[in-house]
Amino acid sequence: MNVCTTGCDISSIHLTCGWFSSARLINPRVFKRLRYNDCLVNNGNRLANGHTISFQYANTFRYPLSVSSVRC
Repeated sequence: MNVCTTGCDISSIHLTCGWFSSARLINPRVFKRLRYNDCLVNNGNRLANGHTISFQYANTFRYPLSVSSVRC
């Protein structure tokens, strides 16, 4: 979620994600693992202020996901 209220679109959103995997197919344009501990959100495209990206995954445990880098 881009919680900025005005004028701060973000892009190239990378997350720390370990060996993320899912039994449920996730659209790679929404979320994909590039390599260990590097996942890309929204295919690197901009996420406008106030917008949200979401997806569901299926695994036997949670993956802790956190933003590692973003372009403003």
